[in-house]
Amino acid sequence: MAETSHREIATSFLTLAASGKVREAYSKYVAPNFRHHNPFFRGDRESLLVAMEESATENPNKKLEIKLTLQDEDLVATYSHVQQNPGDLGGGVVHIFRFEGDRIVEMWDVGQAIPQDSPNENGMF
Repeated sequence: MAETSHREIATSFLTLAASGKVREAYSKYVAPNFRHHNPFFRGDRESLLVAMEESATENPNKKLEIKLTLQDEDLVATYSHVQQNPGDLGGGVVHIFRFEGDRIVEMWDVGQAIPQDSPNENGMF
């Protein structure tokens, strides 16, 4: 059986979490010593897990479409279109994951709302 790449783990983690299966995503892919850099929550594993579960409950129709994935040694970056609810424009979100072995040990995320009237003819994606 082929080893799962960090890129595949990162995309699977995001897909599961966005679909509301947050605990499954954490159980499969996140290390016990995980830390993150989202400034709205404490930097530990449990705080972000709970926040992601709350988001999934509040936004059961959330849609995440990964547009780009890059891997460099133990780092994976994804660029995604995330919509909290159908019909909203959503935003572009970058997640950066650091791995130890086959587990996510650190994560950064930054987002940018899609503006209603952008002069950029190329769009965000």
